[in-house]
Amino acid sequence: MRKLCPNYDREDGLETVLEVPIPEEMFMSKTNGKSWQNMKSWMRSHVDKSSAQSMTALFGGRNAELQILLGVVGAPLVPLPIRCDHDSINPNIKDHPIENSMAKYIVQQYIAATGGEKALNSIDSMYAMGKVRMVTSEFSSGDNNNSNNHHHHHKKGEQVKVKNVRHHGSGEVGGFVLWQKRPELWCLELVLSGCKISAGSDGKVAWRQTPWHHSHASRGPPRPLRRSLQGLDPKMTANLFSNSICIGEKAINNEDCFVLKLEAKQPTLKARSSSNVEIIRHTVWGYFSQRTGLLVQLEDSHLLRIKTSGDESVYWETTMESLIHDYRHVDGINIAHAGRTTVSLFRFGENSESHSRTRMEEVWTIEEVDFNIWGLSMDCFLPPADLRKDLQDGCDDGVVTSNIRVPFKARTAPAKVGLSKVVAINADDSSSDSTISTFDEEDEFM
Repeated sequence: MRKLCPNYDREDGLETVLEVPIPEEMFMSKTNGKSWQNMKSWMRSHVDKSSAQSMTALFGGRNAELQILLGVVGAPLVPLPIRCDHDSINPNIKDHPIENSMAKYIVQQYIAATGGEKALNSIDSMYAMGKVRMVTSEFSSGDNNNSNNHHHHHKKGEQVKVKNVRHHGSGEVGGFVLWQKRPELWCLELVLSGCKISAGSDGKVAWRQTPWHHSHASRGPPRPLRRSLQGLDPKMTANLFSNSICIGEKAINNEDCFVLKLEAKQPTLKARSSSNVEIIRHTVWGYFSQRTGLLVQLEDSHLLRIKTSGDESVYWETTMESLIHDYRHVDGINIAHAGRTTVSLFRFGENSESHSRTRMEEVWTIEEVDFNIWGLSMDCFLPPADLRKDLQDGCDDGVVTSNIRVPFKARTAPAKVGLSKVVAINADDSSSDSTISTFDEEDEFM
């Protein structure tokens, strides 16, 4: 990972320290050379946030693809807020139903495997820097107009066709930096092929900011970053699954695992919903190795319903599976240093012709991890200035209206339910025009 940017304007000029380190591939690889040039141009033009044309000029037809990769895979959140206990991570396993008692015992084994309760409680803050590689592809269901196709399990004999598969070489390359003080205090900056997303939480509101959209807050109480649960924060993982249930066993990559399940409660789902968007469910599963006690896979799935005209609705189901490996000890804490996340974004609820499935994948490695960072104050987790001003004014529930319109050829959106946008790509590489369906509620894919 490169932390210094050469001065391309003056040969004798000093190098600039990068806020987010960049993988060496972006400097060395001929195929990714344009990405580095794009990143330089983007950094120089970033001061002009009102220019939507700059995004098109920099990224062209990849603009929509970068949006969905960063919007869905970049900074997703966990299903519910996580308590922060310094006294005891593990409540008494007695006087609980057998499923809960088994889950608490498995969590205790996980705590021991990652360094022990004393070591985990000694951690006050964390820093992590890593490298990511993302790629996306889209699939669509077939021509069957049977109303039963609202379920994404295709029936025997149903025609399923691939509408588009997009692979730009080996994918988009980038890096990220994560700062975290407690589950509700975190800040992430991620650069992917020169396109940057920022996200964070100050304990009162969780927010995100992208080049194509101004800052906006997610609904409901602030939730921790899912990336932290991918082997980076064992204490947060233990706290999350301390109230789960054990639903059985499953082999993951020939590793026998216990499966713990946790569902977001209705009050949490209702707080994240709006008049036009209903979060129906959000469930998370943890697969803990019976041999090592470590978390080897994290999976979560959530389903939302968007109201359209009349009584019709469009459903979006997002499923994420993260394989976690390469555990190494850092200051006595066992931290995962690599993994792979696969994402399936499925749209259904109208006629079968409009059903679509978008698949994405992220491979990540952790380059640096450190704990108990000196000088990491509350100022490091403040929301962007425009969002802070909006929250202080108390207008529009903390969501800032953006005048930037992402350039694309769009179908009619299912519903106007908010102000932020996420795209579900339906583009053809052979065409210069990208056709994508859009809908608001970007934070509901977080």
